[in-house]
Amino acid sequence: QVQLQESGPGLVKPSQMLSLTCTVSGGSITATNSAWGWIRQPPGKGLEWMGAIAYDGSTYYKPSLKSRTSISRDTSKNQFSLQLSSVTPEDTAVYYCAREVTRWSGVYDYWGQGTQVTVSS
Repeated sequence: QVQLQESGPGLVKPSQMLSLTCTVSGGSITATNSAWGWIRQPPGKGLEWMGAIAYDGSTYYKPSLKSRTSISRDTSKNQFSLQLSSVTPEDTAVYYCAREVTRWSGVYDYWGQGTQVTVSS
């Protein structure tokens, strides 16, 4: 059973960088054809896919967020991370990490519980 757990600060100041880490257990982030993504849900809105990192370390992002988003990984810890720069209150959301069924599929089968991030001074 694959399990994912998000961690990171719950409060970030405007213009600063948001950094979150996802720890994966029960599966390897380097397993062939696997991919691992970040999705968020602002209050009162739907889910927004942000980007993902594949088993080979390649990354792909939502075009409108690409200039502010970076996804990286630490294979020794079986973790992948999200960095979102220059945050504004509009970046306030519950942030989820999840496993993509296959790279570029857009289908996610295992999810973390989500972590609330609030952008406020």
